Amino acid sequence: MKSIFDKNDSTEVIRVLIAKVGLDGHDRGVKIVARCLRDAGMEVIYTGLHRTPEEVVTSAVQEDVDVLGVSLLSGAHMTIFPKIIELLKVNEAEDILLLGGGVMSDDDAESLKKMGVSEVLLQDTPPDLIVETVRRLVAERGPR
Repeated sequence: MKSIFDKNDSTEVIRVLIAKVGLDGHDRGVKIVARCLRDAGMEVIYTGLHRTPEEVVTSAVQEDVDVLGVSLLSGAHMTIFPKIIELLKVNEAEDILLLGGGVMSDDDAESLKKMGVSEVLLQDTPPDLIVETVRRLVAERGPR
């Protein structure tokens, strides 16, 4: 039986940049996410702690990633995500899928999706569902 973590059969490797934006200093969860995506055959870049929206978007553009995943536990998601969305537009990088993760209310998660965040995966999302979601969103978007 094939596992969700088995490497992708396609020749195109999904490139993901994972970032911690702002003052949030806790990154154990995001490191677990990075590892499960890597183990599923994706190329993963982790920017480390305390990044600015500008640094994250610049890195995503320079690295030509398919997905930008931003993890927030600080409660600043309703300020940070709109800034990232704006910067993606300014940099003509709206084809980069933006994913949110961490701790936030269901109402805020829905608001972020309405703003343009492709998906919000909260702190209790199982790793296999994260992998499945990234693959699905990239497949739905199609080639860049």
